[in-house]
Amino acid sequence: MFFTVALARRGSRVLVDEVEALREAVRVTKAERPFHIDAWVVLPDHLHCVWTLPVGDWDFSTRCGVGTGPGGARQLIRGIN
Repeated sequence: MFFTVALARRGSRVLVDEVEALREAVRVTKAERPFHIDAWVVLPDHLHCVWTLPVGDWDFSTRCGVGTGPGGARQLIRGIN
């Protein structure tokens, strides 16, 4: 599954400036909803991903919003967007 996520604030460098926070958000999310990262490109204001989800599971959008606690994906996006 390929998808792109872009920050609302185009031109920002926050994804590369906060890459450690992004890594932690992904770690938390993978612990809650497993998936395999086949490819991932992080650019300053957007990212491109290729993920493999478990067989029969097509719910990548929930994974993008999972990890609502400290270090989770949703908190990261709120904090940097």
